[in-house]
Amino acid sequence: MKKLSVLLIFFMGFFNAQKLTSHELSIINQGDVNTALPIYQTTDSNQHKTLLSISAEADPLDPNTAVLVKRMKESLLSTDGGVGIAAPQVGINRKIIWVQRFDKEGAPLEYFINPVIVWRSDLQNLGPEGDLSIPDFRDQFYRSKVIQLEYVDLKGQKYSEIVEGFTAVIFQHEIDHLFGILISDKKEKEKNDSYKKVDAYQKSDLMKDRR
Repeated sequence: MKKLSVLLIFFMGFFNAQKLTSHELSIINQGDVNTALPIYQTTDSNQHKTLLSISAEADPLDPNTAVLVKRMKESLLSTDGGVGIAAPQVGINRKIIWVQRFDKEGAPLEYFINPVIVWRSDLQNLGPEGDLSIPDFRDQFYRSKVIQLEYVDLKGQKYSEIVEGFTAVIFQHEIDHLFGILISDKKEKEKNDSYKKVDAYQKSDLMKDRR
């Protein structure tokens, strides 16, 4: 029964992944498919609208998804020190991200399709963040120190892992992009106390429950 439930969830994910639109396909396959796609900027009103839109799930088995994944990596590599990128930043509102894994030897770049944060710690860190899509903006933000992540690869294989530290910050930043959340807007919400500041030394609810 448990195996059946897992399979049901897996196939529901594929069902929710709508086919790429003709507009999305034109962006993904424009020019040389082995080169970087332009990175969208908030200074352009049409591009800003895309960056603020919520992304749909991607079909990992669609060959065009593989092309998009490859071109997103090239876009990230074309930047000056970028450590992550989300599909909306190249004009595609689909749930795909690239993250530099500073928690692994050699800090490799890895892609993640339909990533979901299923748990995050109450314990938070305050640190600086910038954004490839927001020129000349950098500020301090609170992020959960530890997250549990679920995602699939281009074969449709599902994974789950726990990530912490700076790499967890990158994941949270990039997954925010999939929900149209930009750090410039996030800072405004923090100023209005919409985000609760958590003492870095405060025990998480998980630890409290174990007492």
